[in-house]
Amino acid sequence: MHEFRVRWYQRRFHEALVNRTHDRLMAIWHRRAGKDEIVLNAMREIAWKDPGTYWHCFPEYKQARKAIWNGVNGHTGKRRIFEAFPPEIIKRMQDDDMFIELTNGATFQLIGSDRYDATVGAGPKGIAYSEWALSNPSAWAYHSPMIRETKGFAAFITTPRGNNHAKAMLDKATSNPLWFSEVLSIRDTRALTEADLGEALEEYQTLHGEDLGLAIFEQEYECSFSGAMVGAYWGSEMNRAEREGRIGLVPINPHHPVHTAWDLGKAVNNPIWCFQVYDGRPHVVDFYRPDSDDLAQWCAWLDERGYHGTDYVPHDIMAPAGWGVNRTRFDLLKSMKRNPKVVPMVSVAEGIHAGRETIKVAYFDEGRCGDGLEGLKSYRREWDDERKTFRDNPVKDWAEHIGSSFRYLGLSWKDAAPAYQPPTKPKDLGYVAGDDGVIQGNLSVREAVDAMVRRRKRRR
Repeated sequence: MHEFRVRWYQRRFHEALVNRTHDRLMAIWHRRAGKDEIVLNAMREIAWKDPGTYWHCFPEYKQARKAIWNGVNGHTGKRRIFEAFPPEIIKRMQDDDMFIELTNGATFQLIGSDRYDATVGAGPKGIAYSEWALSNPSAWAYHSPMIRETKGFAAFITTPRGNNHAKAMLDKATSNPLWFSEVLSIRDTRALTEADLGEALEEYQTLHGEDLGLAIFEQEYECSFSGAMVGAYWGSEMNRAEREGRIGLVPINPHHPVHTAWDLGKAVNNPIWCFQVYDGRPHVVDFYRPDSDDLAQWCAWLDERGYHGTDYVPHDIMAPAGWGVNRTRFDLLKSMKRNPKVVPMVSVAEGIHAGRETIKVAYFDEGRCGDGLEGLKSYRREWDDERKTFRDNPVKDWAEHIGSSFRYLGLSWKDAAPAYQPPTKPKDLGYVAGDDGVIQGNLSVREAVDAMVRRRKRRR
């Protein structure tokens, strides 16, 4: 019925997964190591032994359809989904939502981390995240209560993409005996010949230049986390902020207002950065990513925390709030006692530059801004495969709106800086005679004492 064979270097992860020796698994494998293949076939084995709901999550929904649901194995000419789930064990299939019900009642579904909140119904007994380093980390935050409720498992497979949430999860996994963790570089598996590797390196360096090509090769095949995500706008600046200790505990200063910077997209793509400005630099103290389209709920979240500074918003806030509605979202914010201010319209490139310069001087609260910081690391350029170069526009993934709202913060934080007040020159004691003949001093008691102290110091 099935011809799948586990490669020798896949065996430890495969056995840990199908035998449920660990409920949390992390596998950092090099490119072309067979990550999705091993997970798909393990899912079939698990679902056949223990009927339930199982999900395989890709960074984007369309990637799951292209790579697995409609994907064809170039070696066999068969659809990959049918290689993992032979037709004889399938009871029914739903193409629209990439859903399979097996003859034993178990179900399997392909989903995307860009639509993680669309996964409803029975909680899964198991979920695997493909290319976790490129996925929205909020997906696991959303799914983890379901997995805990069913006492199920979660597996994370990926190649490195810089020092982002995947690296943080690996660090956690390697120090926790309840996790299975494994890093397999091409030197560990020997899955490709030296000639194959030389050809791959030459191709990368031809496309990207010698230094960047080598960095990509080391990331893809050597499983290196040392560099920033390839194509990231602000990767090196974020790494520098970490090295300089500017990402950590940033208490909210009660003497300065907390301002906000917004982006306006779909409901879950309206991230809000919360920041203060003092000592000549921004202090980013909080981050909010709404899970609904209720503007009143967003404002309530800010109000509850006492964030009542200026709300810096993009120019499209002046568009009508909805079909047949004359009021704009700007008007709605004003009606909710907020203080919106439109950020001047500039090019994306200017906003990215402003964001870059801001990261160079900003402090970030690591706890409250965790998801936002991962977004800043993952905010990156599109790659044009035909022209073999990066495009100017950002990748439209989970990190795009996080990066966009930070562009607005970069363009606005100097506007929010407290106005400079030059120190007042101390007055010396003097006497003035009033119209009624009464002589009065020109200083208060405190000022008179200060003046006397200054005179004594001058006499010494």
